Amino acid sequence: MTENTMESKVQSTEENGYTGSTREQLAEFWFYFSESKTAVLGLFVLIIIVLIALGADFVSPYDPSIQHRDFLETPPAWAEGGSSAFLLGTDYAGRDMLSRIIHGSRLSLTAGGIVIVICLSVGIVLGLAAAYFRGWIEICIMRIMDTILSVPGLLMALVLVAVLGPGLRNAMIAISITYMPYFVRLTRASAVSESTRDYVVASRVAGAGRLRIMFITILPNCMAPLIVQATLSFSTAVLDTAALGFLGMGAQAPRPEWGTLIAENRDLMLSAPWTVTFPGLAILIAVLAINLMGDGLRDALDPKLKR
Repeated sequence: MTENTMESKVQSTEENGYTGSTREQLAEFWFYFSESKTAVLGLFVLIIIVLIALGADFVSPYDPSIQHRDFLETPPAWAEGGSSAFLLGTDYAGRDMLSRIIHGSRLSLTAGGIVIVICLSVGIVLGLAAAYFRGWIEICIMRIMDTILSVPGLLMALVLVAVLGPGLRNAMIAISITYMPYFVRLTRASAVSESTRDYVVASRVAGAGRLRIMFITILPNCMAPLIVQATLSFSTAVLDTAALGFLGMGAQAPRPEWGTLIAENRDLMLSAPWTVTFPGLAILIAVLAINLMGDGLRDALDPKLKR
C-alpha cells in the first residue's frame, strides 16, 4: 500500500466521520509506525527479550542459583582462561552469568510492567475524576500530584522504600507513586480538552451517567498519549528498579535482578569485569529498545506528526 493510497483512505474516512474497522485502524497504525525503522528494530528486540524472559526456565543453560565450585570467576568462553561451558562466564560464587541475566530479565520486566499497570489504573481514575468533577476534588488531587513532583523521583523512591522496608514489592510501590503524577496530569489534560466536544455533550444530553461518560465516552479518546507515556515510563521503571536493586533497596540477593547482579559483583569490577558489564549491557539494550519503540508509538499515534 503506497503512501498516497493510505493518506487518501485516511482522509476519506475522516471526511465521512467514520473511523473504520479495527483491522483498518491497525493497518493505519502499522503504516505510520513502520515508517521508523528504529522503532521496528526496537519492537523486534523487545519481543525477543520478552520471549526470553517468558521462557527463562527453558532457555537458560543452568539454574541461576547453582554454584559451580570449580569455576569461580571464570571468564567468558571466548576470553583467555574461559570455559566453553559458560558463555558469559561465572560470578564470585561460580554461578553462570548468562543464566542469571536471563532470569533477571523476567524479574526486571515484570517489575517495570507492574509499575506501569498501577500507574495507568490509578492515574486514569484520579485524572478523570479531576477533569470531570473539577472544584475542590480537582484542587486536592492536583496539589497532591504537584507535591510529589516537587521531590526528585529517585530520592522519593528511596525514602519510601526506607519507610516501607527493602524489597522488590515495596520498590515497585515506591516507583509507582513517583510516576503517578505524570499519568494523572496527562489524563486530566486530555479529558478536559475532550469534555467540551460535541460527542460528549450529546452523550450527556442522551442521559448517559457519569461513569459511562468518563470511562466509555471520554477515556478511549485519551488513550493515545497515555500509551506513549506508559511505554516511555516502562523503560525508566526498569532503570529505577535496577537502581534501587543496586543500592540494596530493591530486589534482594540472591534473586537475579539486573541491578542486584551489578551490586553483588561490584567488588569484582577490576578482577572480573564481565560480572558487571553484561548485566549493564542487558539494561542498556532493554531500555534502548523500549525507548525506540516509544518514539515510534508517539509518531504513529500523534495526528500532528503524521505526514
